[in-house]
Amino acid sequence: MTTENAADPQLPTRPILSYIKDLPNICSLAGLGCTLLAIYFLIVGVYAAAMIGMIWAVAFDWADGLIARRMSGRTGADQKFGGQLDLLIDIVSYGVTPAILILSYANFNPAFLPVAFIMLVFGVIRLSYFSTFGLSGDAKYTGLAIDNNSIILVFIFMFSGFVDRPVFAIILAASGLCLAALNVSQIKTPKLSGNPVNVALLAIYTLAVSVFYGWTLF
Repeated sequence: MTTENAADPQLPTRPILSYIKDLPNICSLAGLGCTLLAIYFLIVGVYAAAMIGMIWAVAFDWADGLIARRMSGRTGADQKFGGQLDLLIDIVSYGVTPAILILSYANFNPAFLPVAFIMLVFGVIRLSYFSTFGLSGDAKYTGLAIDNNSIILVFIFMFSGFVDRPVFAIILAASGLCLAALNVSQIKTPKLSGNPVNVALLAIYTLAVSVFYGWTLF
């Protein structure tokens, strides 16, 4: 249970909804909307649409950080609130959604519940670790950043039509477990989202993924 924290005297109190006007937060919430659509389409079994939602959630996530760094006049309260908002959205986008993908494609077979649980546990531990300790001394992540989970799973899912569904469900589960293990590993990985070139590459990848899965929808 979360305990109530005393207000930071250096951060002036503002109405809660006033933070929605912050452009990076609008971008973050747009990503949350994409995540909601992805979860909906995973539940109803329209996987191509779900993949589009998942990758656009990453695109908005990366874009909000780039926008925030380029904006002037953002207060300490804006930055602190935006950081917490990103963290909470990341739990849903990169923890809950991939777990639902695994369960849904396995027809919600209870045998896959341990896989989903491990992915969730490792995901929240990964996010909690980063929230507490931040980047390492050489400005790198410790462990694979959790947003890579969606980027990689969306790519892997492109090959779902080449094998039978039960077999591919196992492949997805194994991939999810490997990614979860990398999330909490001690490997050092660069902060890809902080580089405008990488953001541009993700935008190209997002459009390509959208075209690929959009074509399969029609």
